[in-house]
Amino acid sequence: MSLSLRRVVTGHDENGKAVVLIDEIMNEARSMRPNHQGHGIWATNDYPANLNNNFDGKKIEPGPPGDCSSKFRITEYGPGVTARMHRTQSIDYVIIMKGEIDMELDDGVIVHLKEGDVCVQRGTIHNWKNNSTSPCLVAFILLPAQPIQIQGKKLESTG
Repeated sequence: MSLSLRRVVTGHDENGKAVVLIDEIMNEARSMRPNHQGHGIWATNDYPANLNNNFDGKKIEPGPPGDCSSKFRITEYGPGVTARMHRTQSIDYVIIMKGEIDMELDDGVIVHLKEGDVCVQRGTIHNWKNNSTSPCLVAFILLPAQPIQIQGKKLESTG
């Protein structure tokens, strides 16, 4: 079954009054690997964000985190989701909305996160593993960051 979400976006009419610009059901989730699906809810190319237009931020082409000013994603990780260790050049605010998931770091450390937990992912190599029997729903807010440098050497993105 495909992940279905309701997306509501507000804006302004020609008189400056608050209005709902978009109220839709998103039911065409993107999948990058088995037991994984998600939606790009919104993205911006400007910082600070431009609120003087009615552009739909969902239309910004998906790409790696950190390639635009902000990204908002909702992802569902099914039980046994295929592993994908990666590093991104971004600071990621992570909110576990439903279920539970393990964050595995490149040194083997595993942190168990459950519904209501939050994580700030700061450009480290990591993997999301769902070892439970139920799907886990996660919200990600991604912002670009300067490349990590250790002893003067830039660490590259891996995904």
